[in-house]
Amino acid sequence: MILFNSFNSYYLSQTKQNSIIKLFCLQSVKEEMLKAEMVYSEEIANETCECYYDEFTQTASHQDAKTKCKLETKEDLIDNRKI
Repeated sequence: MILFNSFNSYYLSQTKQNSIIKLFCLQSVKEEMLKAEMVYSEEIANETCECYYDEFTQTASHQDAKTKCKLETKEDLIDNRKI
C-alpha cells in the first residue's frame, strides 16, 4: 500500500509538472505565432509543446529543446505549404 501511494504521488507530481510546462509553452507558442503574424493553430501549438516537453525531459536543456522543436515546427510548416 505504501509503495502504491509513493508510486501514485510520483506520477501525480509528474502530471502536474507536465501541465504547468505545457501551459507556459502553449502561451509562448501563441505569442510567437502572433508576433510572426501567423494564424494561431492549437494543433501546431500542441505538437510543438509535446516536442518541447519530450526533448526537455531527455536533455534537461530549455534552450536546446526550444531550438530543436521550433526548427521542427518550422520545417513541418514549410513542407505542408508545398503540398
